[in-house]
Amino acid sequence: MTRQVQDAYIVAATRTPIGKAPKGMFRNLRPDDLLIAALQGALKQVPNLDPKTIEDAIIGCAIPEGEQGLNVARMGVLLAGLPNSVGGVTVNRFCASGITAVQMAADRIRVGEADVMIAGGVESMSMVPMTGNKPSINAHVFDRDENIGIAYGMGLTAEKVAERWKVTRDAQDAFALASHQKAIAAQQAGEFKDEITPIEIVEKAVNLGTHELDVRTRTAALDEGPRADTTVEALGKLRPVFAAKGSVTAGNSSQTSDGAGALILVSEKILKQFDLTPLARFVSFAVRGVPPEIMGIGPKEAIPAALKAAGLSQSDMDWIELNEAFAAQALAVIGDLGLDASKVNPMGGAIALGHPLGATGAIRAATVVHALRRKQLKYGMVTMCVGTGMGAAGILERV
Repeated sequence: MTRQVQDAYIVAATRTPIGKAPKGMFRNLRPDDLLIAALQGALKQVPNLDPKTIEDAIIGCAIPEGEQGLNVARMGVLLAGLPNSVGGVTVNRFCASGITAVQMAADRIRVGEADVMIAGGVESMSMVPMTGNKPSINAHVFDRDENIGIAYGMGLTAEKVAERWKVTRDAQDAFALASHQKAIAAQQAGEFKDEITPIEIVEKAVNLGTHELDVRTRTAALDEGPRADTTVEALGKLRPVFAAKGSVTAGNSSQTSDGAGALILVSEKILKQFDLTPLARFVSFAVRGVPPEIMGIGPKEAIPAALKAAGLSQSDMDWIELNEAFAAQALAVIGDLGLDASKVNPMGGAIALGHPLGATGAIRAATVVHALRRKQLKYGMVTMCVGTGMGAAGILERV
């Protein structure tokens, strides 16, 4: 049977606030509960849509074990109150898991296999450490020199990129400061409001004086990471953490974080059937591999590929969410491709806002969707480097 290629439209896009890990506001909140909040927030944006029409939920997670194991996608779907008929699958492309989930959901619609899909991502770095609870690397990695980079920590790969692309410590710190400044300005201007689903946090503690249980409730509506008190002087005092004479510090690297994002994608038929307003059209996606020891440069290869697939040029992009895994790699990509820095992370990036690994791609997709509409722009991109040497890029169009 020949399937007709059709467009996939995003009709809902939201995310939770991002909390710091491991001791931030979501330290006691399970990742599947974060996912539930994102899923329910997305559904609220499309009250006309019959949930029974949703066929599957594809959810990205970089370390799918522990509290975010047991197919967290299906767990989230069921606990969010969706019909039993809605499936759920968890996918892992490390930091690009979330945007890969969006691509996979869009492709199911574009080839005519589905009409309504959920895509998203979730990660709790407070509850599940970055390398998992039982990391184990294949010893054959060390058999050949070209594979040794697989064993490098992410910070060391950033040092390799800084060295090869001649990104100075001063440049990295200045980039980090700008990330915080842009994020704080965006928060103060209320620019994140449309994309964030607030979460109620319930904290319980025993009152040692009364021996009673104190219950406190507060609402989280903003990302926890941005710091208004960050200065270039303070950043300059931080020591390198990955190489004795290096330039990569905790201050010019992304924050470990907790968060989730969710988007709902539909076909044109569903748009008409339920009188839905499309927020954006999914245009193209590309992933490319690079040497593992310089994994941060991955977007340099993925961005041109995604643009070629879309039939667009770099100048057509109005808004670019380039995940700031490290200032070193972000600056290397910007410089190598000649990206317009004014279009890159206008509201700050992962250095200030945080990087909950497998959730980040979906979170930043929500950012792009709402930014394009708010600013009346046409094309936006989500792109990031990926551990073990990959880059991913997805392009969206406001409609």
